[in-house]
Amino acid sequence: MSQLTRRRALGASATALAGLALTGFARTVEPSGPPAAGHGNREAHSPDSSGHTRPQPQPFDESFKGRRIQGAPSHHGGHHGVGYSVRIDGDELHVMQNADGTWISVVNHYETFATPRAVARAAVIELQGSQLEPLL
Repeated sequence: MSQLTRRRALGASATALAGLALTGFARTVEPSGPPAAGHGNREAHSPDSSGHTRPQPQPFDESFKGRRIQGAPSHHGGHHGVGYSVRIDGDELHVMQNADGTWISVVNHYETFATPRAVARAAVIELQGSQLEPLL
């Protein structure tokens, strides 16, 4: 009878995690198309550089964990034209939209988020009360 070894347990765990990750990835890359009528999707869509339409995030201004977070479209989007500006207590949080439509910031550079609002909230949590430092 075969004994369960540490190597086999780690291999099985890695296989299971890879399967879960691929399942989650498959759910996020479903074919995109126009939203079905009546589903309440109020986000504007605009074509990106490849001609695909991508939802434009809505502006926000709220208090989160005692910090004021704001986000709105801006015209300093670099080579893509229109960008998106996120601020925490009036200081700019540099954010970037990835090719797959997810968002990252300088605070959470290796973690992706669905919206700029989610990026701002995650940055507030990560900062733990610290102030943003300006990028040169």
